[in-house]
Amino acid sequence: MDVCFFGGYDSGYPRNAVLRRGLALNGVRVSECRVRPGYKFWLRYPLLLSGWPRQSPRTPGGFIFVPEFGQKDVPPARLIASLSARRLIFDPLASRFETKIVDWSWRPEGSLAGWWNKAIDRWAFRLSDLIIADTRAHKDYYCRRFGLDPRKVVVIPVGFDDRIFSRGLAGQGGELREGKPLFTALFFGSFLPLHGAEIVIEAARLVWETDKSIRFLLIGSGRTFPAVQKRAADCGLENVRFVSWLDQAALARRVAAEADLCLGIFGRTEKAGRVVPHKIFQSIALGKPVVTARTPAVEEYFSHGENIFLCRRDDPRSLAEAILRLKSDSRLREGIARRGHELAWEKFHPAAVGARLIDVLGRWR
Repeated sequence: MDVCFFGGYDSGYPRNAVLRRGLALNGVRVSECRVRPGYKFWLRYPLLLSGWPRQSPRTPGGFIFVPEFGQKDVPPARLIASLSARRLIFDPLASRFETKIVDWSWRPEGSLAGWWNKAIDRWAFRLSDLIIADTRAHKDYYCRRFGLDPRKVVVIPVGFDDRIFSRGLAGQGGELREGKPLFTALFFGSFLPLHGAEIVIEAARLVWETDKSIRFLLIGSGRTFPAVQKRAADCGLENVRFVSWLDQAALARRVAAEADLCLGIFGRTEKAGRVVPHKIFQSIALGKPVVTARTPAVEEYFSHGENIFLCRRDDPRSLAEAILRLKSDSRLREGIARRGHELAWEKFHPAAVGARLIDVLGRWR
């Protein structure tokens, strides 16, 4: 079996990095026909089409795989797939329409931009032989919104990259030292609306009123960052600290060294209920207990009090109570961390994710 990853994608992005590594660990021949992200279609398409003969496997058949956010790369991939007798797999990770129009509120849903982004999604889905979703909730959304046959959509979790969020880092840090307020609730991400970073700040304000030995460390930047930072400053929160975005390796080291628990997502958007972001898998792989909002997607993979701790969605008080509970109950906190860590390395390691994908592809050959 061979799989060629195709398009203008970021090869360092965790989703495709995990899948490429997972396939390779299971003996699949993995190649790439790739250009840098950001090229306009009039440049990207000729580069991809001209690069295919050099990058493609010599044997006929196999799969062309368009990674996350590559809706616009599906048409040339379809052409090549048809000419080379290959099956076309598309892993959107998210709908353009839902992300840009609904989640980000970039334009009204009924606007020309809304229609155009929905059309791009629909065209990419229709041209693909197989579509990958990261959760069943996301699969249901794709099928309902775009009229897809459920048999055409399969679910593969995002997992984590074990080369970065490694066993060697797991279990570091996270200890309380006498006389120092070092219990740290750590949030990291790109500050998307679905992350609900504003909920974290409101929870930090409530925690500050109860326990001043807990600090909140927020790492990253993005759409909601300015408003979140301003709210923390307006509230005079001495227990909140912001750190600019770090590369993946530095981020993993920082999380391993400083986090007593990690914070997932808490946003009120519909999309927040359909995703389990990379950072949840990455955090539990490092042996950290995770607090996140209770959503259908999260409960597909995790169980409250067993390997994760869930709070009410869009509810700062519920999040604050969860953090205070885990800080005060070390047995509960450590048990969740241990069982989550075991689950991550059993089911969400790249080799396990890759094996799951291979099983799917084997049925579609």
